[in-house]
Amino acid sequence: MLPPDRLERFARHIVLPEVGGAGQAKLAYSHVVLVGLGGIGSPALQYLAGAGIGKLTLIDDDRVDASNLQRQTLFTEADIGHLKAERAEAWLEAFDPTIAVQAVVIRVEAANAVALIAGADLVLDGCDNFATRLAVSDACVAAGIPLLSAAVGRFQGQVGAFAGHLPDEACYRCFVGDAFDAEDCDTCAEDGMLGAMAGWTGTFAALQAIRALLAPVGAMGDPQWSKLHVLDGLTPGLRTMRIARDPECRGCGAISPAG
Repeated sequence: MLPPDRLERFARHIVLPEVGGAGQAKLAYSHVVLVGLGGIGSPALQYLAGAGIGKLTLIDDDRVDASNLQRQTLFTEADIGHLKAERAEAWLEAFDPTIAVQAVVIRVEAANAVALIAGADLVLDGCDNFATRLAVSDACVAAGIPLLSAAVGRFQGQVGAFAGHLPDEACYRCFVGDAFDAEDCDTCAEDGMLGAMAGWTGTFAALQAIRALLAPVGAMGDPQWSKLHVLDGLTPGLRTMRIARDPECRGCGAISPAG
């Protein structure tokens, strides 16, 4: 049961039949780990906090740079040079002190990923390199935690929902394979990125996170496991494709399709 002040704050959610009081209470008792607080993580955090997620763990080892301000909506010029995770934590505490928050200033790697996501109901990964994404994916499969993986470049965004710990569902490694474990991917500094495109991708990722968290109470229907949504900012448009589970996958292949 939510206290009266929280009922007022989330009144626009509660009147939605797809959310309601039960759904809002579910969000209030959910724990989301957010990996990366850049162009995707910034708007995703703002809307997850606005939705009343009860606990947020914020992981990023980077500092705010002037070039970030074009798309990383959490930060201002006063934040330049400061740690993103700590500034995001301060923003969240000012926005809604009821939300439990933990800032973690560390780079996610295969050796620490499982410990960093422990206890989460969902992980939302918006980081900027494949090696971290694959480490997070493998940890999610091992821990039985669903993963939303979001990426953006130039005028295109991608948001995929993965649950490789479940029978017949794909993990992120099923999608990209093993070739990207090395940190050799392109960066937005090289390719460019429309700031608003990062915003669309991040807010869409937040929507999908809320959908997945509410799935157990049947509020918003299908959690969209093994589906990748591709957002096109030039056309504009959105298309969806299903990612097949790879029986030879290093990340989830050892899990029996029969459960």
